[in-house]
Amino acid sequence: MPGATRSIVINAPVEKVFDIITQYEKYREFLTEVKEVRTSGRQGNEVNVHYKVDVMKTIKYTIRSKEERPHRVSWSFVEGEFMKDNKGSWVLEPAGEGMTKATYTVEMALGALVPKTIVNALVETSLPKMLDAFKRRAEAT
Repeated sequence: MPGATRSIVINAPVEKVFDIITQYEKYREFLTEVKEVRTSGRQGNEVNVHYKVDVMKTIKYTIRSKEERPHRVSWSFVEGEFMKDNKGSWVLEPAGEGMTKATYTVEMALGALVPKTIVNALVETSLPKMLDAFKRRAEAT
């Protein structure tokens, strides 16, 4: 399954970065490709997150997030359009005084009819832009 791992250092404490990652409904405020996000079925530290994103085409999908405060958020695929699987994690580590090293890992399997260019665009273009957006959000608030 195609995947990628990227890390970024954010000038904000681990707890703050964790809060921004787990405030799913606010993603639309700083991630331009996210058109809608809602959550459902929260049980303890697990919740379903329903996305509608626009990446060359609008797609809808649902993942089940597991929040392990304050160092890890992982997810697994529930259902979606054009997607067969989507799993990954955020791992947050202290990186000096008030700094966080955030490592994002994702593995994604898209349908057979989805062109490789879309998969490559997701990994090579969208992933770094997304990390930068989370960094700007954490450092600005």
